Amino acid sequence: MKGFYSRKLHSLLGIIPLGLFILEHMLTNFSAVEGGSQGFKDSVAFLNSLPLLLVLEIVGIYLPLLYHGVYGMYIAFQAKPNNGSYATERNLRYLLQRITGVIVFVFVFWHVYETRIQLALGKVTHDEMGSVMHGILTQPIFFILYAIAVVSASFHFANGLWSFLVSWGITVGPRSQRVSSYVCMTLFVIVSVMFVWSLFTFRTEEFAGATALLQNIRMIG
Repeated sequence: MKGFYSRKLHSLLGIIPLGLFILEHMLTNFSAVEGGSQGFKDSVAFLNSLPLLLVLEIVGIYLPLLYHGVYGMYIAFQAKPNNGSYATERNLRYLLQRITGVIVFVFVFWHVYETRIQLALGKVTHDEMGSVMHGILTQPIFFILYAIAVVSASFHFANGLWSFLVSWGITVGPRSQRVSSYVCMTLFVIVSVMFVWSLFTFRTEEFAGATALLQNIRMIG
């Protein structure tokens, strides 16, 4: 019974608030596509103007992320995929959900170190975050790793949403589950495209100026 409620909480936190956070993060990054460097700065400034921001981040992001991530790792390594015996779409998605969860878990620590921790240490400012991302993403290996991570996060969220609808009894019958599958996979494609498009935008010269800054951060760190 305890495991049942733990999984339910894990599932719920993956959608609310973490799923909403992924969508917010996607829109903030995509503001670089729509409005360039200034558009991205404006979006970041808006987020940082929210009241009780630190409380919102701790309660709405960090604590849910910690629980969802750690318990999700436990689920991933307890899983016993049977794709070899039953090569069905659901089994493939079950396996990919575990793999992408591990990828995202590792990526989050790296991304937080490159961004939030540097901000907290005073090594960069919010206005310099676009330039920091430029410095990271103009390095081919990091760009590839970021692209893999954001596509993994997009799939993990979208497929997790489908699983959430099933496990919480919202989509019960085969037809409703099939329709929700189409909707969720379409969402996966849209979110992935917007994230990757943002990554390419951060590589443009408009966001330049971070290579030396990023190198200094790593040397100091």
